[in-house]
Amino acid sequence: MNGNNLVIVESPAKAKTIQRFLGDGFTVKPSFGHIRDLKEKTLSIDLNNGFAPEYVIPDDKKRVVAELSRLAANADVVWLASDEDREGEAISWHLTDALGIPKEKTRRIVFHEITKDAILNAVKNPRELDMNLVNAQQARRVLDRLVGFELSPILWKKIGRGLSAGRVQSVALRLVVDREREIIAFTPEAYYRISGSFHMAGKGGILGLLSTHFGSEEEARAFLEDSKASGYTVESVDKKEAERWPAPPFTTSTLQQEASRKLRMPVNVTMRIAQSLYEKGLITYMRTDSTNLSALALGTAKKFISEQFGPEYSHPRQFKTSSKGAQEAHEAIRPTYIENTSINGNSQEQKLYELIWKRTVASQMSEARVENTEISVGISNREEKFIVKGTRILFDGFLKLYSEGVDDATEEEGMAILPEIEVGGKATAAQIKAECKFTKAPYRYSEATLVKKLEELGIGRPSTYAPTISTLTTGRGYLVRGNKEGRKVQVHNLTLKGGAITESVKTETIGEERGKLLPQEVGMIVTDYLVERFPDVLGYDFTANVEKDFDKIAEGCKQWNKVIAGFYTPFHKEVDADLHDGTFSRVERMLGNDPVSGEPITARYGQYGAYVQKGDGENRQFANLAEGQLIETITLEEAMKLFALPRTVGLFEGHEIVAAKGRFGPYLKWNGQNYSIPRGKDPLKISVEECSAIIASEKAKPTAGAPIADFGDIQVINGRYGPYIKYKGENYRIPKGTKTEALTEEFCRNLVNSASPTGTGRRYHRKH
Repeated sequence: MNGNNLVIVESPAKAKTIQRFLGDGFTVKPSFGHIRDLKEKTLSIDLNNGFAPEYVIPDDKKRVVAELSRLAANADVVWLASDEDREGEAISWHLTDALGIPKEKTRRIVFHEITKDAILNAVKNPRELDMNLVNAQQARRVLDRLVGFELSPILWKKIGRGLSAGRVQSVALRLVVDREREIIAFTPEAYYRISGSFHMAGKGGILGLLSTHFGSEEEARAFLEDSKASGYTVESVDKKEAERWPAPPFTTSTLQQEASRKLRMPVNVTMRIAQSLYEKGLITYMRTDSTNLSALALGTAKKFISEQFGPEYSHPRQFKTSSKGAQEAHEAIRPTYIENTSINGNSQEQKLYELIWKRTVASQMSEARVENTEISVGISNREEKFIVKGTRILFDGFLKLYSEGVDDATEEEGMAILPEIEVGGKATAAQIKAECKFTKAPYRYSEATLVKKLEELGIGRPSTYAPTISTLTTGRGYLVRGNKEGRKVQVHNLTLKGGAITESVKTETIGEERGKLLPQEVGMIVTDYLVERFPDVLGYDFTANVEKDFDKIAEGCKQWNKVIAGFYTPFHKEVDADLHDGTFSRVERMLGNDPVSGEPITARYGQYGAYVQKGDGENRQFANLAEGQLIETITLEEAMKLFALPRTVGLFEGHEIVAAKGRFGPYLKWNGQNYSIPRGKDPLKISVEECSAIIASEKAKPTAGAPIADFGDIQVINGRYGPYIKYKGENYRIPKGTKTEALTEEFCRNLVNSASPTGTGRRYHRKH
């Protein structure tokens, strides 16, 4: 194409990939995401003028905007190539408005994969900006700002500083808190599960489970006593063929769920890696509700499967999108080139790409055929039956390549391949076991199951799930990702073998869970307060209906500021009334008395979080609750352990080590210095060897302010919050996660040339 063409995309990686395809005549530059936003510290919305947003260019974007303005002024045509969703449309609109690009030389292009054909086709078929999409994004941004700015000050006044509320964030938190309350209210009940190992003449062994459970050891023992004289006969053999169908290709939310299950990736990490794969041209656009595949992808998959596995394994199909409130459906997440079975990249990129590749190809493979068998074994002197289940794969189909993960696996026994067994056959019991188990409370949410629930309820959108969970965990500390250790209980199990019943003692763990989202006390308190005072905003239906309104705006069926007005007027009245009603949140629970001194022990929530207090006078003691402990569930015994700190652990290099707990968590005091105790280490149990290793490791690090690397006019300095670059009297941030060995002179100079220096004052950053 002739002339001077400027193409603006969001990121440098995307710019680099697209520049390769367009070649001479095109200059591709990144905007580094949004170039404008609402002001940080003020509402920045004109309430008297149709809720008009007051946008500003942040300081760290002024250099970028200046460069893009210069390039746009000199360009014959400016191509806006931001992402194809609402956020991308808004970025393009902000660019045209802030840079003052005339409409006649503006072209909007979209594509869902970064390949040469897709880019060149987009250039051939530009369109105008879609202001309906822009207004839908603007409505979301304004509504979220109104909710956050109106509710957060209430939390500061009624509960404590530093708290925040949000339209999606607070409802997501409520889901987790409500589930925790279900678990707290649940009482595990013991039962006895009976299993039997049987031999059949010439057939081998089978394992069955009794069709009923017993509620007590006495009932289980009575069954085993009867079983000494029991005979066993096969009463029925039920065989059914069934088909198993592959899961559809990934949408944003199903990718987040499966990566969490199979790769143990937090959703924010999954989205960051998927973004990288997309910008490198390796996968299609990673924010989508669609399970559709293009005709080209279907054809390529069919060819690949037929050649690699055989034509009988190929079954081209399209899947219907079923997510509640699906929007902007283009194409599912898939590899751009299905024949590329692997990629170059870091280990996380390779693993996520492999997952996407397998899911895509498996979705186009034949269904698996299985034979499910259920055998009923009758007992001569009892009414109960033993049920034996087995599955045999007749044709593996898509299972040859991929099977979908599960969230919370349940025990599956007796699902092995079974021998051929006929009705009327006699069985001999080799062993019958009665094992004490406990009923299980509902499972806590993991990141994967929370995303799944949010999507089911139509709350938020897939692109918002990662920042929402990140805000709740790292941003506000309302939730933590962690393990619930559970409670250990000794149980008596019984075994009938060789005509004799033997008893064994085993430890069962009740309530143990791994890798779940655990609400912290502050998250419980905030949720309780908001649900009581603002039930409408915290309602699941309200949040989902707002998303429908955004969809109507995107379709041009509703006016965005009228939607905002309909919500804001009654909402603001509720906020104003609550701010001035004179009530405050008070959470307090009496736990009992110190067994030694008799002083009262109370759990409370205060300015710096949840704590326990011993005594009421001048000599009262305080201790912060440990991570995962809640005021409503902490026991007197657990509270007393918290008062065991500070604790003298031992000596290191002639100085005493003391384990203590402070406002920011457990730490060690040694030789006048404090050293943080790593997460997962218990200050009540940490050994002198572990403490010595922590102190020695910290001592070996460069002191704050000391140079890590010196390249003459440019230095890498060890700062209080991590390393940073110093150049000509200015400081430059180093991206989080950058390894020390990567801080070469070339890296530092490139960063200085592409970034803005940090300010001298305190900086505030909006949490997304």
